[in-house]
Amino acid sequence: MPNVFYWIFFNVFVLIILAFDLGVFHRKAHVVSFKESILWTVFWISLALSFNLIIYLWQGPDQALDFLTGYLIEKSLSIDNIFVILLIFKYVQVPDQYQHRVLFWGILGALVMRAIFIFLGIELLERFHWLVYIFGAFLIIIGIRMAVRKEKKVEPKKNIMINLVKRFIPATPKYDSDKFFIRIDHKRHMTPLFFSLIMIETTDLIFAVDSIPAILAITTDKFIVYTSNVFAILGLRSLYFAFAGLMQKFRYLHYGLASILVFVGVKMILTDIFKIPTLIALIVVIGILIVSIVGSVLVERNKDQKRF
Repeated sequence: MPNVFYWIFFNVFVLIILAFDLGVFHRKAHVVSFKESILWTVFWISLALSFNLIIYLWQGPDQALDFLTGYLIEKSLSIDNIFVILLIFKYVQVPDQYQHRVLFWGILGALVMRAIFIFLGIELLERFHWLVYIFGAFLIIIGIRMAVRKEKKVEPKKNIMINLVKRFIPATPKYDSDKFFIRIDHKRHMTPLFFSLIMIETTDLIFAVDSIPAILAITTDKFIVYTSNVFAILGLRSLYFAFAGLMQKFRYLHYGLASILVFVGVKMILTDIFKIPTLIALIVVIGILIVSIVGSVLVERNKDQKRF
């Protein structure tokens, strides 16, 4: 495992990029255009692949393959998160120009939570190997539930964190630019922006429970698991702005994501009987994504042709 220096260097590098992102490129609140979001998506993916090349030259092809497979799995599962974020923004009616700020701080919090989950999950697997079967079965159950679920709903009244925060900080439906808090009658109130931030953070916490065991099916190398997660999350904002409006057209994508969870769950359960090579896992994940996306596009095209 890399020494402390590499951990510090990587996290400082990430913080510098995030500081430039919010303090320079997105200092002023504005509506993120489709073109801008695509350029940022390309940037984050290129950055992840460049880091993958560094891993290849530094630690060898096996570690690089683990990183790439883990990154692809985490990136794929984050797509499902985009749809939930879209529902949250619609429910709270967050203006388009303020959405990037909410996502920035939401993702910063997600990085901290993912790090905790990763270290806890790996520590548990190293101490209690039999948990690999529990994690595997859990992923299979989650995958099946994802495949059979009906339309997603956003229910703030059932959100424990929101109800907890409301006990200490009153809420206001008023917006004041991109502020999370404002003072009304000399008392601090949380704006709908902070309300949506809490919902996004708690949602990501739920998604982390699914995604972290999934990548642990590929590798338990803390540095590889952590860095692949970080790069997948960093690109989530731009991916949201690029594809949020298109999510409804990918009707079969959630079946693909469900299949990926079931596959990695089976991989974990079979780990002591037959270890599925990482390269095969990568090919399977890519194949599932291609089939689900292409199938969705073809169905939508046939529907459009029938209308005319």
